[in-house]
Amino acid sequence: MHLPVPRPPRQPAPLHASTYARLTAELASVVAVARRRALRDGDRQIDTAHLLHSLLEEDPGVRAAFEDAGQSARVLGYLVQRSIGYGLRWQGSVEDSGAVPLLRDVEAAGWSPSASAALEGALERAAGRGEARATGLDLFAAIASDRACRAVDVLGRAGVDTGLLDVRIAKLSQQV
Repeated sequence: MHLPVPRPPRQPAPLHASTYARLTAELASVVAVARRRALRDGDRQIDTAHLLHSLLEEDPGVRAAFEDAGQSARVLGYLVQRSIGYGLRWQGSVEDSGAVPLLRDVEAAGWSPSASAALEGALERAAGRGEARATGLDLFAAIASDRACRAVDVLGRAGVDTGLLDVRIAKLSQQV
């Protein structure tokens, strides 16, 4: 009897070095953590919920965008539940909110279309401010603006008003 040879799990591809060069060191760390989280969860793609989870854990500026610590803790609670039930309906499916029909600069291998669009949006947001590198708050703003992505679904279930969140992000962005 021959047993099948175990294959390593397919894993999200790392970003190209030229894209990493356009991220702050903190945001590059967030992306690396999201990639490891997707791999650990057995997901083939990094999606916006992976990115949101990593942003909340790694970036104090993103946590500051919430009304209070309790609100960010509720969001983290939903994200932690992802692998034990809440996110199981997402397994095996590709996150695509239809936010961007064609991606230009960010390679999409191993990234959901919505996550790719969010990263592209973060890069554009930073460029719009004249900055060479996108921050975690740039990525968070791009994720929060896509009302059909998984991360915004999590935010909504945790009771976060995304309209007010947009206002808080804008205020924080002006302070930076």
